[in-house]
Amino acid sequence: MSSRIGTGLLRLVTAGSVDDGKSTLVGRLLYDTKSVLADQLDAVHRASEHRGLSTPDLALLVDGLRSEREQGITIDVAYRYFATPERSFVLADTPGHVQYTRNTVTGASTAQLAIVLVDARKGVLEQTRRHAAVLALLGVPRIVLTVNKIDLVGFEETVFSVIAKEFLDHATGLGYSEDDVLAIPVSALDGDNVVTPSLRTPWYSGPTLLRYLETVPVDAESGHGPLRFPVQYVIRIPDYRGYAGQIAAGRVTVGDEVVVLPSQRRSRVTGIETMDGSLSVAGTGRSVTLLLADDIDITRGDMLVAADSLPELTDSFEATLCWLGDRPLSSGDRVQVKHGTRTVTGLVTDLLSRFDEQSLSHVESPNFLSLNEIGRVRLRVAEPLPTDSYRASRPTGSFVVIDPADGGTLAAGLIGAGR
Repeated sequence: MSSRIGTGLLRLVTAGSVDDGKSTLVGRLLYDTKSVLADQLDAVHRASEHRGLSTPDLALLVDGLRSEREQGITIDVAYRYFATPERSFVLADTPGHVQYTRNTVTGASTAQLAIVLVDARKGVLEQTRRHAAVLALLGVPRIVLTVNKIDLVGFEETVFSVIAKEFLDHATGLGYSEDDVLAIPVSALDGDNVVTPSLRTPWYSGPTLLRYLETVPVDAESGHGPLRFPVQYVIRIPDYRGYAGQIAAGRVTVGDEVVVLPSQRRSRVTGIETMDGSLSVAGTGRSVTLLLADDIDITRGDMLVAADSLPELTDSFEATLCWLGDRPLSSGDRVQVKHGTRTVTGLVTDLLSRFDEQSLSHVESPNFLSLNEIGRVRLRVAEPLPTDSYRASRPTGSFVVIDPADGGTLAAGLIGAGR
């Protein structure tokens, strides 16, 4: 599918280090696009006055929890929805603290574009480089580098240029091209180059942040490939058997031939049902119940796939992990692997390498992976899984590693590389 310019939905994620001004920037976008309710604005005005501020603290539009407001920090992923006449947006606002890099992974997993903030006074930091590596790993196609607080360095072009070049050099080392990265000087507090062009940066001739978000091409999502339908629930009543779930990728049409994995039995789709009635065709993201021509033993965790484009059914594969667990991962560790709607027991048979996102180098055969480290591993699972490469299909090329002891999330896993 070709790219579309200035139309449709854009999913984006914010990233950056602590105190780079993400909440203020998001608040400014919501405020200037009139995406805030009157009672929310009133609450922000009251809270700002209580703090002795003469102007509204737009960060309060984003930092929703009272405890976060009192501490002046943001500690969770919050999804914001706003729209302009040109496009609708879903924004995942993620925290900057290093211990919450896992939240950036969550927000970036479905993003088509990332806004990376850098404080103009501090420049590119270790966490900035780490977030860029996570974005590259997860295959986020584009990055907007917003050099924030440009007012606090006197709107100096040289400061902006040095930061932009350093970040671009790092991003190209991660696999991005120069066309994939745009740098914009902004003051989120005052609104410079966020929604309206700034007269205080005459040396910058590029688009404002909002204008770029409205017009950036949206690449065809990887979900528009061959059919991948993880079965979530089997509906059994007299004279009726349907298979309910959400279409993870591709589309299905009545009459299509499908293969059930892992049994590899074949059948034909005879019906597509929803709460709103029957359909003749359904696409990615649609929750449906499929009816088949044959009475096949299908259970939760099985996957219906296009008969002419099968994923690899395997019980051993290499993957890249972004380790999110507090305890290190070592070779020989037993884990649970959640892929689609199926959860199986797994064994980490080898730690192949660890990626150093600061130096852009690989450390071969590490002894372990620690919190927030990215590494290549080999996994063996108790039951074969239908896998695609992450580049070909995000839904079936990704998985979650779970602690078998307490059910906590240990890692985000990708089959193949993000970029």
